[in-house]
Amino acid sequence: MSIPLVSILMNCYNGEKYLEVALKSVFDQTYKNWELVFWDNLSSDKSEEILKKFKDPRVKYFKSDIHTSQYEARNKGIEKCEGDFLAFLDVDDFWLPEKLEQ
Repeated sequence: MSIPLVSILMNCYNGEKYLEVALKSVFDQTYKNWELVFWDNLSSDKSEEILKKFKDPRVKYFKSDIHTSQYEARNKGIEKCEGDFLAFLDVDDFWLPEKLEQ
């Protein structure tokens, strides 16, 4: 598999309420050369289960050893990204299909 041009970083802490919509908006992108780095900040809800429904080799799941602040979690997630460009998507947000293409 080629190196992704765009790394999408999604930090999650108990985001099950909107997570599926956010993830679907990533998979519906018209631009496909991306990776999704999902940083689970010790969620105690069904976030991990929801993510694992989306079986795709571009998804990379990481779970924090300890719960951290949002900026610390974001920095740890950035360390896992391989793309030339970085895009942030919060678990309670979604993208229109042409976001990455544009």
